[in-house]
Order: sequence, then structure tokens, then C-alpha cells
Amino acid sequence: MSEQKDEQFRAEEAQAMERVVAATRQVQVAFTALQAHYPPQGSGKPSKLALQTFDAALQALEDAQATFDEILNDLLDEKR
Repeated sequence: MSEQKDEQFRAEEAQAMERVVAATRQVQVAFTALQAHYPPQGSGKPSKLALQTFDAALQALEDAQATFDEILNDLLDEKR
């Protein structure tokens, strides 16, 4: 494998890991915001926006994990 291709793969792997970390943080932030809608602070009725934000954060994490899984499988199969 060429050095340039190897560097490209390492950059893609790092970016995929960073995306998983960032998405995980977004889920944590959205969950904390959603949690505020439940007792003892809230009424137990989360806003539609809070629910949508949490759902979007979960979807972003799922997408990031899927991309990372593809890269990991390629590494395990020695395609990278």
C-alpha cells in the first residue's frame, strides 16, 4: 500500500472515531436536556423539540457508529 493511501486511511479512521465521540457527546447533551423535562425538575411531558433533538442525536450516533464499523471491519479483513 502506498504511503499516501495509508495516510488517507489513517485520516479517515481518525475522522470516524472523532465523529463517534462528538455524536456521543451530543447524545449526552440531548439526554440531559430531555431529562430536565421529568421530575423532580419537570412535569414529565417533554417538549416535541427536546424529543426530536434527542432522536436526531441518537440517529447521528448510529450513523457514526455504522461508518466506524465499516472501517473496523476493513481493518480486521486487512483491506486497509
